[in-house]
Amino acid sequence: MKEEIEIVVGIIGGLGLFIYGMTIMADGLQKSAGAKLKKTIEVLTTNKIIGMMVGAFVTMVIQSSSATTVMVIGFVNAGIMSLIQATGVIMGANIGTTVTAQMVSLNLSELAPAVVGIAVAVWIFSKNRKIRNVAEIFIGFGILFLGMELMKESLKPLREMETFQNIILSFDPSSIKAYLAAIFIGFAFTAVVQSSSATTGILIAMAFEGLITLDIALPIIFGTNIGTCVTALISSIGASRTAKRAAAIHMLFNIIGTIIFIIFFRNIISYVAIALSPNSVARQLANAHTFFNITNTLLLLPFSDYLVKLATKIIPIKEDEEDEYVTYLDDRMLGTASIALGQVTKEIVGMANIALENYDLSIHAVIEKNEKKIEKVLKVEEVINAKQRSIEEYLVKLTNESLSASQHEKVNLMLGIISDVERIGDHAENIAELAEYRIEHNLPFSDQAVDEILMMHHKVMKSCRQVVEAMETSDVDLARKILSREVKIDKIERELRASHIDRLNKKNCSTGSGIIFLDAITNMERIADHAEKIAYYVIDTTK
Repeated sequence: MKEEIEIVVGIIGGLGLFIYGMTIMADGLQKSAGAKLKKTIEVLTTNKIIGMMVGAFVTMVIQSSSATTVMVIGFVNAGIMSLIQATGVIMGANIGTTVTAQMVSLNLSELAPAVVGIAVAVWIFSKNRKIRNVAEIFIGFGILFLGMELMKESLKPLREMETFQNIILSFDPSSIKAYLAAIFIGFAFTAVVQSSSATTGILIAMAFEGLITLDIALPIIFGTNIGTCVTALISSIGASRTAKRAAAIHMLFNIIGTIIFIIFFRNIISYVAIALSPNSVARQLANAHTFFNITNTLLLLPFSDYLVKLATKIIPIKEDEEDEYVTYLDDRMLGTASIALGQVTKEIVGMANIALENYDLSIHAVIEKNEKKIEKVLKVEEVINAKQRSIEEYLVKLTNESLSASQHEKVNLMLGIISDVERIGDHAENIAELAEYRIEHNLPFSDQAVDEILMMHHKVMKSCRQVVEAMETSDVDLARKILSREVKIDKIERELRASHIDRLNKKNCSTGSGIIFLDAITNMERIADHAEKIAYYVIDTTK
């Protein structure tokens, strides 16, 4: 009994190190290639082949097909990726995840302690952020292999255990029952540990110790590919119906692929895997895993449109599917900081556009004395406040993730931007309340007052529109134009204030109308001030 407990403890400890090493390595890779990763995601088109290549690349970087799929579900949920695009990326993710299996099958455990020692020393003593990120990759790499070595050592006693030998001998690959049972074992274990790489790692560790053959491991590998879909299915709970369909496509892809391989390619996959590595069962398992995922992708990629249709039939369209205000924020992307920050930028741009539309509406509400427009401004202001809260909460969650120094700085700048955007919304609300006051007291505006308000409004709107564009495109030159225009807007506000006070003194304007006019141009000038502050943030963020 003691020996069995030692084996279980050793396997759990080794598996923990394996997963932890994979996580550290993925963090280092993301920090090193974060900007490239974001750009790669952004060049996605409806081209299936490009989508597949991106999915494979991203998964190689973040070392998890589940994480890539969860991220894709987030994109679909945010409405920035179609199901067709998502399908290609999901298929590519299955190819990318085979890199881990190939890596651990090389038996580099003897080098692991030295790699960890040197990498930790570099990480401690280096002040260069890029060098520290690379060191982090090697620390994770070394810990991963230390975990493999611990699993292998813990599994050794199983060779002498009669019970384990009987279980292995009882498995007959020619029996459909036994084959399906092995698939279920792979599925269940992967669903529990939430990592197909971890399951494959254990199989490879067993292969190194001569405890398992390719025939026995193959159906378990099939099961791991289905089991990895569970993470995506869980992730889609509470998401949009389109996001749920993306998770369904992932599951359908792996189930259909497994059925095709069991019926048509069962012997071929074994032949190819053995032919490539005749003297190593561990390498054969890695080869089989790679062959299955590449071939499955090549077979089903041309039929991705049909997978989308099938997923839509399983999860049909409903009338209330689209929301008025799309959100780009999704917790599924928090693990990939560069992408999460890109999504936050899009969310802030969306929030800013809503705030500017509300400001434009408030000015016309004042001029036209339009009650419906006032009601809409006040209603939309609640949306702007809700957006601010959700972005702030998301950024706080993001700070708990593994961020580089520049990413932390960007989070702080974004918090400043959303505060200024929210203040633009507040000033629009103030102007709407002025419109309300004008209606209640039936206060007139002269043609000159209307022309002056509209003239200043157009200049403020131009600055605001440009600052949103600068924020979206990181255009520093455009941001600087806003700074120079702010000086002119301040001058216009002073001139309009002086001329209107002169009209008041000459009794050419009622006191009530004059107060509304002066408050309106004050609010507009402050909106321009907030646009100026955002422009400074854009410049700082780009730096």
